Amino acid sequence: MKQTISLVIASVLTLLFSVQAIGAGPLHTFKIASLAPEGSVWVNSFKEFAEEVSSGTNGEVTFRIYPGGVMGDDRAMYRKMRVGQLHGGGFTMTGIAEIVPDFRIMAIPFLFRSYEEVDQVSASLQPLLKQRFSEQGLQLLAMTEVGFVYTFSTRPQLSISDLQQSKVWAPPEDPLTAAFLSELQISPITLSIPDVLSSLQTGLIDTAFNSLYGSIVLQWFTKASHVTDQPFGYAYGAFIMSDRAMAGLSEEQSGIIQKAAEKYFPELIQKTRDSNHESRDVLLKQGVTFEETTAEIITTLEGHRDDAIARVRGKSFSEEAYQIVQSALNQYRAKGN
Repeated sequence: MKQTISLVIASVLTLLFSVQAIGAGPLHTFKIASLAPEGSVWVNSFKEFAEEVSSGTNGEVTFRIYPGGVMGDDRAMYRKMRVGQLHGGGFTMTGIAEIVPDFRIMAIPFLFRSYEEVDQVSASLQPLLKQRFSEQGLQLLAMTEVGFVYTFSTRPQLSISDLQQSKVWAPPEDPLTAAFLSELQISPITLSIPDVLSSLQTGLIDTAFNSLYGSIVLQWFTKASHVTDQPFGYAYGAFIMSDRAMAGLSEEQSGIIQKAAEKYFPELIQKTRDSNHESRDVLLKQGVTFEETTAEIITTLEGHRDDAIARVRGKSFSEEAYQIVQSALNQYRAKGN
């Protein structure tokens, strides 16, 4: 009888421990924040990436995403990473460039003529950027993209004079845009991205810069329905995680994350480009007007860009990063592209 009772107790304890083990949950849950809105192509693709990592690690590694700026702007997100409240995030180029200045190099206004040039330069910069992030205790897992950005305004911007008379927005801590606008004798109004729509509504600003798709998901086009039909620049971002957060992973788990990132984030860039292409028709149907510009105006703006670069070169980004960009562009254009 005593032996039977002992066997029953042992069986019950084994069952209890098994249930606890099954319900123990993942070994690693990473909290990731982003300014990208819920339902956007960026958040949807990240969820696909997270699902693949969870499946590949048998549920041992999972991600919890906080989209739409609920964790604050880029600065707030980075502060929370520093204290361990967040483990990573999807950052804009201007936000994370405060920590890694070379990351802003591709945001020089009127730098690129095509996405093919973007891809050439981005590939050339990757080793340097990964090194720069590593120096700050961060891992650059993938580049993300907003796309070519345009000038959105509440009234037509047909000349440089029109722009000079406008109330122009610029992100905080963005020395490239600030230097360029300064060359145009414009003093921008700096606001974080979540504050732009309300500022367009109140009239605090009347001009802002965004991609075509970005203007839809953030609803900026509803208040700024005139678009200068010439890209102002190129906008992008990064998915990064802290070394401290990744340190507890096994080599196999880290490899699964990297492999999933190499699969889903290039796909995300293509999806973003497709979304931007489709957004032109959507905006036209919503009554947005695309305003033509001239070659003479573009040439003048490019001259101001060169003057702005001369002011910030070696300060807002390193000479090494600048030379990599110029070399990649020159090589690509020398082939007649």
